[in-house]
Amino acid sequence: MANIITKQIPNTLTCCNLMSGCIATGAAFHGNMEWAVIMIIIGAVFDFFDGMSARLLHVSSPIGKELDSLADVVTFGVAPSAMIFYMFSQVVYPDFLEPLRSILPYSAFLMAAFSALRLAKFNLDERQTSSFIGLPTPANALFWGSLIIGNRGFLVSEKFNAVFLFLFMLLFCFLLVAELPLFALKFKNLSWKDNKIKYVFLIGCIPMFAFLKYSSFAAIIVWYLFLSILTRKQN
Repeated sequence: MANIITKQIPNTLTCCNLMSGCIATGAAFHGNMEWAVIMIIIGAVFDFFDGMSARLLHVSSPIGKELDSLADVVTFGVAPSAMIFYMFSQVVYPDFLEPLRSILPYSAFLMAAFSALRLAKFNLDERQTSSFIGLPTPANALFWGSLIIGNRGFLVSEKFNAVFLFLFMLLFCFLLVAELPLFALKFKNLSWKDNKIKYVFLIGCIPMFAFLKYSSFAAIIVWYLFLSILTRKQN
């Protein structure tokens, strides 16, 4: 009996991730961006611990891997798409785009489609055991959540409009599936020589957390992309 319960612990955590993503999506559709971001972060925590628990308990299974990907599509794909969908109803529309005001918001779900493609590629790509190829979906979701709650005033101002939001979304859809090598925060040891890029990244994150508050995650993801591109030959 105990063994049966143990086997279900990782899948239970994965389902908690899925539920977090569903709640985040619902909150985003109602314009409650703060709650949506909180639930995405909680989902990310569950996503971290489901894999860890499966390895510690030696109960990894094919169904667990598939369930994890399905949960991630919702939490890190559909939820940020819902946030962008809502923002399309808030941003300024140039006159030439007014006829598309009721249609353009649905383009936000391109993000969900590209996130699903990113996750499928990750599951099959043996190159991504110690680093990433393309922007990870949790990083993308946290970027959008942080960007929206930290810069909402700017996003709905005359300085920003639906064109910029659409193009920015397309850029991050591309980054999800691009053949772009990105380092992973995985430490085999604590030496500076073997982990110089990771330590530089972490040190650079400190002032962002200290001074940027709600926008910190967005700035950190940009810093992560910049540092990865700058040091891509070393990844």
